[in-house]
Amino acid sequence: MDTACLCLLSVFLAFSQMLVALAAFSQSLDSDFTFTLPAGRKECFYQTMKNDASMEIEYQVLDGAGLDVDFYITSPSGQILFSDYRKSDGIHTVETEDGDYMFCFDNTFSTVSEKIIFFELILDNMDTDESPEDWKEYVHGTDMLDMKLEDIMDTINNVKARLGKSLQIQTVLRAFEARDRNLQESNFERVNFWSLVNIVVLVLVSVIQVYLVRLLFEDQRKLRT
Repeated sequence: MDTACLCLLSVFLAFSQMLVALAAFSQSLDSDFTFTLPAGRKECFYQTMKNDASMEIEYQVLDGAGLDVDFYITSPSGQILFSDYRKSDGIHTVETEDGDYMFCFDNTFSTVSEKIIFFELILDNMDTDESPEDWKEYVHGTDMLDMKLEDIMDTINNVKARLGKSLQIQTVLRAFEARDRNLQESNFERVNFWSLVNIVVLVLVSVIQVYLVRLLFEDQRKLRT
C-alpha cells in the first residue's frame, strides 16, 4: 500500500507541476503581423504593458523600392526610446513600465513606392501577480520522491524556452525568405525588360545597316536619269 500511495502521490505532483508550467507559459506572448504601408503614410501600433515586463520587437521590410523604412518607439510619457532611419530591418528590446507604448513605421519620405512590412512582438513577464514559486506552499513530502519537482520544472522550462526560440527563428527565416523572393522577382522583371530593350535596339540597328548597305550598291545611273 505504501508503494502504491507513493506512486499516486508522484503522479499527482507531476501533474500539478505540469499545470503550473502551463500557467507559466502564458507569461510570454508572441505575435507577428504583416501589413502594407502606402507611400507617404505612417502607421502606428499601441501595446499596453505592465511594470517590470519587457517588450521585444523585430521588423523587416519585405518588399518595396529601397527596402527601407523609418521606425521609432515611444514610452507612455511620449519619450522616444529607439529610432531607426531608412533601415530594412531592426530589433529592439524595452524594459517597460505601466502604460501604453507606441511604435510607428514611417514611409512619408517615399512618394511613389509602398512597403510590405513584417514585425514580430514578444512580451515577457506580463503575468506578475502570481509567483511561479507559490505552488511549493501546497506540496509536502517532496523529499520522498526520487525525482524532485524542481528537476521537472527545470526540464519543462528548458523545453519551453527551446521551443519558443525555434518558433522565433522559423518566423524570422520565413520573413527573410519572403524578402529575398520579392527581391529576386524584382530583379527578374528588370532583366527581362532590359533584355527586350536590347533585342529591339539590335533589330533596329540591323535594319538600318542593311538599308545603308543597299544604298551603297544601288545603280547610280538610275539616279542620273
